[in-house]
Amino acid sequence: MPPPTPRTRVPDTPTILYCRCAYAQVVPSGVKNEVLGKLCESSASFETVSDLCEMAAHRDPRLQAISSCSNLRIAACYPRAVRGLFQQAGSPLPENAEILNMRTQTAAEITDALLKS
Repeated sequence: MPPPTPRTRVPDTPTILYCRCAYAQVVPSGVKNEVLGKLCESSASFETVSDLCEMAAHRDPRLQAISSCSNLRIAACYPRAVRGLFQQAGSPLPENAEILNMRTQTAAEITDALLKS
């Protein structure tokens, strides 16, 4: 069976999106690596993207699929910026999307929030 994607995941389970912020390089490497490591060690299903900024600039259709998920949790950077990226791409996030800021929060805070039941 293929791994769940935003379109095939089990209802009521959180959709976790991890942004690597590969191009801007504004997120501390230690935080990014620790969050990714904890996600990989967990049993949680998650999706990782290289860079949400680049995806939004190219109006990547995956953003629409992601924004349509319920119980969405995103590890990236500033929540206002992430919401703006999705808006710019024509796929606004739902109000209840939880955005965790890897620029200002600790890796422990982020992983606890991403992996909570």
